[in-house]
Amino acid sequence: MLVHICCSVDSHYFLQRLRQELPNEKLIGYFYDPNIHPYSEFLMRYQDVKRSCQKLGIELILGEYDYEAWIKGAKGLEDEPEKGKRCQYCFDFRVGKTAQIAQKLGEKSISTTLLMSPKKDFTQLKNSLNKAVTGTNLQIYAVDFRVGGGTNEQFLLAKKDKLYHQNYCGCVFALERQRKSQNQICQELFSDIYARILPSCVEDRLKLYEKVRECEDKNIKFELFRQHFLNYRLLRGLLKFNGKSLHSYFLFYSNFKRKIIKFTLENECKIAKNLRDGVILLSIDELNRLANSNFKDVLSLCKAKFDLEFEVKIRAKLSGQMSLNPIIILDKILAGKYEINATNEIYNDSREILEII
Repeated sequence: MLVHICCSVDSHYFLQRLRQELPNEKLIGYFYDPNIHPYSEFLMRYQDVKRSCQKLGIELILGEYDYEAWIKGAKGLEDEPEKGKRCQYCFDFRVGKTAQIAQKLGEKSISTTLLMSPKKDFTQLKNSLNKAVTGTNLQIYAVDFRVGGGTNEQFLLAKKDKLYHQNYCGCVFALERQRKSQNQICQELFSDIYARILPSCVEDRLKLYEKVRECEDKNIKFELFRQHFLNYRLLRGLLKFNGKSLHSYFLFYSNFKRKIIKFTLENECKIAKNLRDGVILLSIDELNRLANSNFKDVLSLCKAKFDLEFEVKIRAKLSGQMSLNPIIILDKILAGKYEINATNEIYNDSREILEII
């Protein structure tokens, strides 16, 4: 049997139940999720499915990330609700491809771990399976393991085996709708301009589960716990001096009360405090002194690779660790007219943290 796999939380339990129900059936997993956006999220889910299948001793095939074809077919269905026409199209797309691969491999039947998802409609999925095998010799296996406490067992098993539990269905339309209901920005849809790994971004989760796999490989005991915190994203940051834009670096957690802030400095200095809305300007020389660093200029700072701990320490020295003062680093702080055009978001968020025990 070729089993289409959508994510590790669904597949880990579903595949084990299949083994119980069909002890003589050889199972092959097929990870095919071209609907998932962004691509880094696709990789995150695939890596954890791979980890799950290795634990279970099940062969896994990686399907193509055919996002362009999927998004083309979803045109006109963008505003469909969950369990609506877009979901039916998505099931047909993925399960249909599963049937094609099963025929090439000479398999006799197909199924999908989507049947395990509490957010999916069982009838829609069964219809997709039946449609996929029409005109072929393939059989379908559609059973609802969610009933009788299966969903609860599924999540308990996922927690026990420390699986990656995504917080949205997968497609960009479901993501946008879910983030809107949570009054959050779609942080998955953009990357940091400085190429940093920001808290709770997909790359942050990828890094975490690399550590998880490393600990498992080395038999290091660990726990995952959920940290709740105030997250931050700078959406726009531009500083002008006497009407011309300058190279500038906006420190993490710089919170702007208004989109445009204007002020005038009478004298040249290395650090300027007590400016409008709590703005602090810091010269690159003063940054080097505070951080014991040797950045040549702001442009080299922007291109440098360092973690957020560096920025948090600078913030603590200038305005306190819990501060939200806008802190901007410049090559030089000259006398003249300044204008800051900036927008940011601060919002409640959570992420998993690995702790060695």
